[in-house]
Amino acid sequence: MISAISGIGSVTSTTGVAAKAAAAPTGAMSFGQVLADVATGAVNTMKAGEATAISGITGNTSVQKVVESVMQAEQALQTAIAVRDKMVSAYQEISRMAI
Repeated sequence: MISAISGIGSVTSTTGVAAKAAAAPTGAMSFGQVLADVATGAVNTMKAGEATAISGITGNTSVQKVVESVMQAEQALQTAIAVRDKMVSAYQEISRMAI
């Protein structure tokens, strides 16, 4: 899961968490902590994109910065959706297992 997340280069908050998790000794970061950090990074990216868009509407930020920020927010959202889909798929697979 971490290798799939670290493959996304333009979402710096997501790759930063994946890099920390990969560099940490085994067992230092729990899976739940990695997911929480990724979710927090995605939320922060979305908030930054929204703030930049509002700043662009008022004329305080260039169009290029608004577009870059919105694209990063979109990629963070797509990453979050992909992780969610994989988690749901894994849950469904586990629930189908015979005990």
